[in-house]
Order: sequence, then C-alpha cells, then structure tokens
Amino acid sequence: MWTHSPRPGFPALSGSRLWTAVLFGSLALPACGVERPTADAGNAADAAAAAGVTVGTTFEVELPSGTHAEMEALGMEVPLHGRLYVVVDRVGDWTPPAGSPDTDVPEPRRRVGATGVPFWGIQVRNVEGDGLMTLTPGMDGVRGYPLEDLSSLPPGEYRVQVLLSSWTTYHRADGHVLEMHRETGEGQNPWISPGNAHSEVVTVRLGGGDGPERVRLSLDRVIPPLQPLQEGDVLELGNPRDREQVRFVKIRSELLSEFWGRDMYLGANVLLPRSWEPGSERRYPVLFHLGHFPGDRTPFGFDPGAPGSGRTAGFSEFWMSDEAPEMFIVTIRDANPFYDTSYSVNSANVGPYGDAITQELIPFLEAQFGMMAEPWSRVLAGGSTGGWEALALQIFHPTFFGGAWSWCPDSVDFHAYQIVNIYDDENAYERDRGWVTVERPSNRLPDGNVQFTMRQEGHYELAVADRSRSGGQWAIWEAAHGPVGADGYPRPIWDHETGVIDRETAEYWRENFDLHHHLRENWSSIGGRPPGEAPHRHRRHGLLLPGVGGVPVGGVPGPGHQSRCRRPGGVRPAPTPLLAGGVAGAFR
Repeated sequence: MWTHSPRPGFPALSGSRLWTAVLFGSLALPACGVERPTADAGNAADAAAAAGVTVGTTFEVELPSGTHAEMEALGMEVPLHGRLYVVVDRVGDWTPPAGSPDTDVPEPRRRVGATGVPFWGIQVRNVEGDGLMTLTPGMDGVRGYPLEDLSSLPPGEYRVQVLLSSWTTYHRADGHVLEMHRETGEGQNPWISPGNAHSEVVTVRLGGGDGPERVRLSLDRVIPPLQPLQEGDVLELGNPRDREQVRFVKIRSELLSEFWGRDMYLGANVLLPRSWEPGSERRYPVLFHLGHFPGDRTPFGFDPGAPGSGRTAGFSEFWMSDEAPEMFIVTIRDANPFYDTSYSVNSANVGPYGDAITQELIPFLEAQFGMMAEPWSRVLAGGSTGGWEALALQIFHPTFFGGAWSWCPDSVDFHAYQIVNIYDDENAYERDRGWVTVERPSNRLPDGNVQFTMRQEGHYELAVADRSRSGGQWAIWEAAHGPVGADGYPRPIWDHETGVIDRETAEYWRENFDLHHHLRENWSSIGGRPPGEAPHRHRRHGLLLPGVGGVPVGGVPGPGHQSRCRRPGGVRPAPTPLLAGGVAGAFR
C-alpha cells in the first residue's frame, strides 16, 4: 500500500471484445445522551411514575474499563461521548435470503434500517471506564424508530443488544465546533464502525407491559479495525494492502485537515494497466470511476484467476488480455464525518473535497504511477451517486477533466430532488390533494409497491442522530448541498419532523449545487472548448460537456457514433463505435 503524509506545507461484441463495451456499459448500473456521566435507572423510573408516564423496561449499560482502554488505544476521544443505542429483534423473526448459504442470524445492530428492527438512541457524555449509562425508551432525550417506546412492542422473546457510537470533536476552520462520528475505515456506518463498542446479544421477554423493570448489559466488545494496524497506520479510510495489479493509496490532505481542524485523508484504489511497470517513463490515461465508498474493493472487482460474477464476470481475464485498453481505473475513498462519500465538491459543511481531489490526490497519483497529467487523459464516469459526482467534477473543474460519462445520477435539478420540488412544494413528506393528504414514497419496488415513505426514512435518520449526523443519504445531501446553520451543522432543507421546506435554504441549493441551473447560468464559460468555441451538441442526445469530444452527458451514443477524442499532437485514434459510452474506445 502506498502511503503519503505531507506535513505543512467498440468493434463487434464477440469474444473478449465484449468487455470493451461492458467495462463502461456496466457503469450505467449503481456503481443509500444522557448529557451526564451516569444516570440512575431507579430515579428515572420514579420520576416517570410521578409524572404518570408508563416507562416499561430501563436498560442499564456498563462500559468496562477494559473496553474504555481499548477504545482509547484506537484513537477514540476520551472521556467518551456519543450516542448509545438499544436494539431489539424478535426471536425467530429472520429468514435467510433466498439462495443464501449463510444461515446465521445477524446481530440486531446489523438489522437496523428504515424497514428494520426497533431501536432507541440517546446522547451520552463524559463516559469513563466502569461508568454506568441508562436508556429508557419513551423518556425525554430518547429517540426511537419505528416505535416511540416499548408499549407498542408485541409481547414476546426478543434478542437485545446495545451499541455505543463514539463521537469526535472537530474544531472547524469556520469557527464552529462539531461533535460527530469519526469515520474509521468502514465508510461512515456507526453500526459496524471500528472503535465503537457493543454488547453480546441477550434474550429478554419484552412488550405489552411485560418484561423486567431493568435489563443490565455490558459493552464488552470493541469492533476491531478492518485490517490489522501497522506502524504509522490510522483508522480513517481503512488500510487495505496492495494486491496483484492493484495499489491502495492514502494521503493526508492539507486542505481537508485545515478545514476540519484535525488530520483528514483521501484514498484511492488503483487498477494498473496490463503493461505498467514501476519506474517506467511510459504514461497512461486514467478513468476515475466515482461512487460510494469502495473500501478494500478493487475497481470492477478485479481479481486475477477468479471468474467473477454478475457485472464483473470475465473482467479480470479481459483486463489482462490484449483487448483491454492500456489505462488506469481509479476509485476514490473520500468517506468523511457525514457520509461514505463527499460528493466530490467544495461544500460549506463537508469541506473542500473538489479542490482536495484535483489539487492533492490526483497530482499525487499522477506523479506516483505515471498517469498522464493532461485534461484530455482524465475522464470521469459513474452511476447514481457516482453519476452526480462525475458531472459535478466536470462542471466545476471544466479545464481539469476531459469528459464525463454519467448514468442515472442523483438529482441534477432540484425541481426534482428525488420526487420533491424544493422550489415550489410546501412539504417534502406529503402532498395536499385537497380532501386527503398523501404520503410521498421514498422507495418502491418495480411492481409499484412502496417499501417506505419519505417521512419514515427521515424519522429513521433522526433516531440514528440529529443535525444531519445519521450517516444517511438525506443527511449527506443536506450537508453537501446546504449552508452552515447557526449551530455549525447543516441548515436543514426541510423540517426533519414535519417535512416543511425552507425556501431560503432551497435558494442556496439552487445557486450552488443545482447542476442544471449552474450550467444554464454559466454556459458561456463552461460550454466552449477551447474558451470561445461554440458548445458541443449532438442532434439526438443534447448536452455535451467540454472536452467530451462528441459524447453526451446523460445519454448513450448509438451504434456507429464515432469518437472524436484526440491524443496529444492532434493524432486521432482509429474510429471506434462508442458502444455503451465508449470511454474505452477513446483510449484504444
């Protein structure tokens, strides 16, 4: 693994040629407490009883001194503070996915989600070794999902588990002080994050007023690093080790570290060209394949000798064959305190990730591996989140990249932010139809059945953490696109409880990250290649970004569409049908 820590300062689709199209055609598919050291359960129950509130079971949670010491050794901030969760899962209420060989029942913490098992969370602070915390569902300061308290829990046997998500204090350059979950290699997921602590799973009878007054659990397990730490390693972004034809890079970012007030990192997973050799003077172009946090996964699942499956079937063999284009493929590790990716832009909340990627990470990769350092030789591609990132990097850095291939991107025009028009709609969670109010769906199956609503997903994220700290999809959109609120956290685009949209915040989104609006307002400076030249257009597919050479954004050229991407000196590559995006054809 490469480590760098600067301090201050398409022919017919037959045989292996199938992969020339599939390599980039596949891009079209998705690439989302107790504010005191301790609390006495008896006092809480007594106070509730005096107020006429039915409390139910109180969970007493111990943090052994050994667990505290282990968390501190991994770099968790002490005294510990963060969010304590209790998760319950009905015994026998799990069926393995069809065809899955794994029949082990997952721990409750791994079954949390918008349609997952019930859980409750509370803020905790100043937690020392052998400290005791309490959590009583339904009490002030406790937020649950999908149930407010235990009274709605059907009586039965439940598997119970507690988890402590450790938070870190960030003294940001803008003067705000934030407390957030630190990403430690898993891609910003508190339920599996190295350094967090959890208990073993115990079985308890709960629900319907039935069950013990108190349940005692111990946070006696610390989630270990994903890869064993070696000398000089830090948890952020993980520490995957180099493999055949793949290199893993992590650098300390000066720009991000200055913004966040502590060391911050950027990483890359680099698939090498077949003929690449260390120290060679030969230079190669590069595809930046953007999307969610790749972890230790290799680009396109490259694994020599393995047949692959699904979209990666046959790729490894193809990549090492004479049919593969001689180029790099790079995925980026940019998980942060908000989410598993930064959205690759300069954000008031998340930080200057657009600049850090273009001014720090990519120049380092070019110097380290012999990548061509020319705009035409840097291209972007991705789907879903990666599709939005590819467009955003090309649009906001039009002279740095040579083209963007974007499929099914996240919302590029906030008149349709998912299915919400943030400029005209009054409420994100519901639509007023006169005599009835209709809930907006957030996720649907292909047959039209609704998986869950926007209100449910919003309330799920609130139960994980408030102030856009859930690590969820809505939280990062709010952080990446929005202004900083008075408290230093992202200013909500809508009220998280009610869904009422904030018009002032919506205007900020429009002026800064509505990509369609930005292109309309700045086309004279973005659309030409070189500046002053008429924007590229294609009669069937519309918009082309600078340097794309005839490939439309958001559309796939049909068979026979020819590449116009040129090599240095004006040498035109042999005409190649740009099947399924044709990025490979541009570099053949």
